[in-house]
Amino acid sequence: KGERQGTNAGCALAALGVALEACLTSPKVRAVETARRAGEALGLEPVTEPRLSGGPFDPKEVAADWEDVLLVGHDPDFSTAVHDLTGAQVRLSKGGLAGVDRGELRVLLGPSELAAIVG
Repeated sequence: KGERQGTNAGCALAALGVALEACLTSPKVRAVETARRAGEALGLEPVTEPRLSGGPFDPKEVAADWEDVLLVGHDPDFSTAVHDLTGAQVRLSKGGLAGVDRGELRVLLGPSELAAIVG
């Protein structure tokens, strides 16, 4: 299930024309596998980022070296990160994703929406 969700996330982003420079992932096994599958669909090799392994982190600091980056990790930390970046109160579902652009929440998709985009 998680493997399919990672593939769906990457394929959905590609289908939507989202261009990313990097894929940063928590070093935890499931996150690495999700990032690998999403990265394959996007033509990106995941880079392990220890600050995404659990606990609070500053998303601006983690992604400072890139303009457009995919972060793969764990909740509740990612819902908090979206809030820190946008002020929006969100709850990310497992296998879901949030798209943030210049401090604005642009997209919030769960696994079923990602699967529908992929077809």
